[in-house]
Amino acid sequence: MAEAEQKKEFWRWKEYNWHNPDLDWRVGKIVSGGVDVGSVSSQAVVMVDGELYAFASMRTGSDSPSSAENAFNWAVEDTGMTLGDIHYIVGTGYGRVNVPFAHKAITEIACHARGANFIYGPGVRTVLDMGGQDCKAIHCDEKGKVTSFLMNDKCAAGTGRGMEVFADLLGVSIEDVGELSLQVDEEPEPVSSTCVVFAKTEATGLLRAGWSRERVLAAYCSAMAHRVVTLLERIGVEPEFAITGGIAKNVGVVRRIEKELGITAAQTSYDSQIAGALGAALFGRALAQKGK
Repeated sequence: MAEAEQKKEFWRWKEYNWHNPDLDWRVGKIVSGGVDVGSVSSQAVVMVDGELYAFASMRTGSDSPSSAENAFNWAVEDTGMTLGDIHYIVGTGYGRVNVPFAHKAITEIACHARGANFIYGPGVRTVLDMGGQDCKAIHCDEKGKVTSFLMNDKCAAGTGRGMEVFADLLGVSIEDVGELSLQVDEEPEPVSSTCVVFAKTEATGLLRAGWSRERVLAAYCSAMAHRVVTLLERIGVEPEFAITGGIAKNVGVVRRIEKELGITAAQTSYDSQIAGALGAALFGRALAQKGK
């Protein structure tokens, strides 16, 4: 049992796909697609006349073209849809120029702003995209058009990949990290290291000193939130404020960001992780309409 536990990959998050069985894509006037190939995860979204029809979210593989194809194929699985049925596809993300079937590549900054506008509503003005290996603070207008942005891509310590490293180190499922980090009587000092390698070493030292896993996670989530808030403060936070990307699902980081900012992040029933691909699909629809 102990040996099996050691082999468990705690960093692995759930991969999933979905499609709307009540929507008939065959009668749609414009079917558009967006594929977001990130450094850690890849998402594909299909929209029918501007309505979300299908999506998939999965781990990015060894190369961008295969990751894009796998995400798209999984999104349309069991729908009867093929690439030939989509009028316009936009690639975005880290591997956007290597989506072999995309008609156009658009930056993830533009796509996350557009996707957040759809997911959270036209009132959103500040978007925080917490990706696998970078963070972006984005200002946008009522149409989801980017007006300014700042990016931090110097180290994985404040990103999704950094959180995966900590989950594995502490033997905690990545999906439980946020909740466990809140199970402390008193908020500890954040880990001081800004590099994920040194932060990992620091965390190991804290465990040896008798800190609980919950307290170490609280210290790391607090440090992660503080680095993000520093980025947001440089660009300025305009209400409404929304978070996209996988880390938006980590309640431990989100609540600490909210506390430092004194602002509650917008809520949605949509999956925050598909914002980039969704924005790409929306751009695809607009470009298809322009082409027609």
